[in-house]
Amino acid sequence: MTAEPCFDTAAILEGLRPWIEIESPSSDPEAVNRMMTRVQSEFAAEGAITERIPGPTGYGDCLKVRSPWGGDGPGILVLSHLDTVHPIGMLERLPFRIEGDKAYGPGIFDMKGGAYLAFHAYRELHRTGRTTPLPITFFFNPDEEISSVTSRPLIEAEARKQKYVLLAEPSTQLGKVVIARKGTARFTITLRGVAAHSGANHRDGHSAVKEMAHQILKLESMTDYGLDLTVNVGVVAGGTRANVVPEEARMLVDMRVPTKAIADEYIAKVRGLTAHDSEVAITVEGGAMRPPFETTLATLALAEQIRTLAEEIGFALEPGKGGGASDGNFTAPIVATVDGLGVVGEGAHTDHEHIDLTSVTPRARLMYRLLETLA
Repeated sequence: MTAEPCFDTAAILEGLRPWIEIESPSSDPEAVNRMMTRVQSEFAAEGAITERIPGPTGYGDCLKVRSPWGGDGPGILVLSHLDTVHPIGMLERLPFRIEGDKAYGPGIFDMKGGAYLAFHAYRELHRTGRTTPLPITFFFNPDEEISSVTSRPLIEAEARKQKYVLLAEPSTQLGKVVIARKGTARFTITLRGVAAHSGANHRDGHSAVKEMAHQILKLESMTDYGLDLTVNVGVVAGGTRANVVPEEARMLVDMRVPTKAIADEYIAKVRGLTAHDSEVAITVEGGAMRPPFETTLATLALAEQIRTLAEEIGFALEPGKGGGASDGNFTAPIVATVDGLGVVGEGAHTDHEHIDLTSVTPRARLMYRLLETLA
């Protein structure tokens, strides 16, 4: 008789704890690689085929894991990242602990909890001697929290080989899976005017800071909640002394866009900014970082399969929009992609980051059933 898979919350937490206690900030490649080594060894112990992809200087490695069945044909790609925003030492402030129906720890919600559920689902397939209709590839990247600067080409290349992409990122605040996310753009805008003594020669100066004020209002006015478009001037700096007309100023701008068409239009507007004072030069650097995750018919069909499986398991799971961006923004234009299949919780990137323990077993079962049934 074939053994039945095990979905015990306490056992899952016992396995997850070492992942949480290996701190892995994106900026520390050695720390991230310790995490990669842990995950690689656990998959290898379950018969998986593992491939380590060295990162360039200053970045951690990527890890690709394949099921020992199914060959190399189009299959299921499960995407996770093992880096966190939390610095080394965060464990002292946010130790792994269980309080009531919550488990706390750095990165437990975003997104080691979901990454571990994906591993657990695979391990139960292997332990019970089951295979799946499609081959499974797991891809773990080291730099998602810094916009996947080294792993994006690898993720996109892998997605082109697959039939489905599942992301174990945390669910939305309402516990939904994600079928759409905004794209992101970032800009560094530098303004250079003409310095002058603010008392003796004020009229000879052309203030970069004054010009920046005009541009801030122009940029912020691009925000259109009806279009689901936001433009945020997040950092400003300029000038040297109170008695000097500022020669230079700089600002950092974040843009979130729902569609490629809106992205193209508004990125062009930012890049085409013109000065209110013709004696001040404006330089705009940057642009699109992550494309919008737009809902396709293929993604809707995959989301419906997920909703049906969740209903069979015993919980409701509707599709929704994600608040931030993820690696799903890269794969959604290529192949059917559903995100937010990880744990339910709150406090991502904070000192109260936690997961809801009632979500662990149902979400683990769902990932298992997805791997078991997608064809």
